[in-house]
Parts: sequence; structure tokens; C-alpha cells
Amino acid sequence: ALFESFPQKTTRLLSFSLALFFSRSFSLFSLFSLSKNIRKNMTTPEQVLAFNKPTTGFLCPLSANTYGIQFLSFRVRDLSSNVELFRIDRDPLADSEMAMLDALSPEEQNAARTVRYNFGPQFLRLEAIGTTLEFKVGPQPVPNFRMIERHYFRDHLLMSYDFKFGFCIPNSTNTWESLYELPRLDEDMMNDMISHPFETMSDSFYFVNNQLVMHNRAYYAYVDSSDHLLSLMISEAARRAGWEAQPLRC
Repeated sequence: ALFESFPQKTTRLLSFSLALFFSRSFSLFSLFSLSKNIRKNMTTPEQVLAFNKPTTGFLCPLSANTYGIQFLSFRVRDLSSNVELFRIDRDPLADSEMAMLDALSPEEQNAARTVRYNFGPQFLRLEAIGTTLEFKVGPQPVPNFRMIERHYFRDHLLMSYDFKFGFCIPNSTNTWESLYELPRLDEDMMNDMISHPFETMSDSFYFVNNQLVMHNRAYYAYVDSSDHLLSLMISEAARRAGWEAQPLRC
């Protein structure tokens, strides 16, 4: 027949419409799934190593730390003189306290993984430092534990470090020694960093089997606490950032 009957045309048109609908629905579903994956913690070490400025926020929630990793003490020393520049210690949190972290507001969660340091102006002239991090892990093994740090002054990448601890046995307390070769800075850069406390910062990313489980942030000042004017500047910078004023370390 030269012409199809109306029912045949309607059936074919309906079949074509349904096929188009399901095709578009599948495409939308794929985009939705991709969007969900993006919202999940999909950050990779390769992506982190390509960053050339600080992230606009934290790339994973506190709940991503499903391995119960807790930092207990942190020590910084000058490698050439072995002089301790900074040390902080704390007791481990109980499991119930760890569970309560998820209930914190976004602002409280950000504050819980943000720290500030003042190392004094002479720190910028050091050639190398060593850090000692003591940490514990929860009841499951932690394979391929890795830390990547990206350090910036404003939006300028100063240095990048990539440390691999390896395997942590369940319920263990571990010590992680890291050696940092510091960049050589010209006088103008050093003076700029000294005059602008807390505009130097670092993002620290912690991976387990290449999955991001922690993202912490640190801000740095290099102020001589005997300099009254600069001490006022650092206190004002801390106030604007919402930090409580604390004794400075030089």
C-alpha cells in the first residue's frame, strides 16, 4: 500500500516517541549519576598535584575519615640545629566523640580542621625542617596511607610535597617522620610574607588507597612577637578570620 493506515502511523509514531523519551531519560540519568559522583568524594592524588592555587573549600567532609585516623602530636624541628620550633600534643578522642563530629555545623567542621602557626621571620631562612606526626587509626587496616601538601602565598604555589607512609595495622599508634626541603625565597618575597600574616597557607590531603579521607588546612605567619606593630597586625588578622587570639610562637 502507498499509504499506511492511521493506526499503523500512530503506533510507529508512539514507538518513536517512546524511544526518544527513554533515550533522553537515559542521558539525563547518566548526567544525574555523574553529578552524584562529582558530589561524592572523587578527588584523586593526580588532581591534587595539579592544583596551582588553594581550594575554595574542603574537598571532603569529616565523615570521609572512615578509618578513625586521629592526629595526637605534631613536632617541627630545624634539621641543621635540631632545635624544636613547634610542638602540640592532645589526647585521642573516644569513639563517641568521633561520632559527634558529623553533627557539627559546617563552620564548626571547618574550624576543626584549620590551624594557624606563627614560626617567626627566621623560619623563612631555614634550608630544611623535619616534622614528626604521631597518629592512631581505628579497627580496620589502613593501606597506602599518603599525604600531599600544597603550600601557597596568596595564589602563588610555593612548594609541593608528597609523602607515603604505607600500611597501618588496625588499632595502632604510628609515628610519621617527614623531611621538607624549603624553597629559597628572595628578600622581597620574604618581606611580603612577613608583612601579610596568614596569607601563606597550605592544603594537606590524606589518601587511603588513593581515596581522599581527610583535608586539613593551615595558615602561617612569620612575625617577630617583639615587634609590637606586627603583633597587632597578626592579632587583627586572627580576629578577622574568627580565631581567638593566642600566644605567638617564634
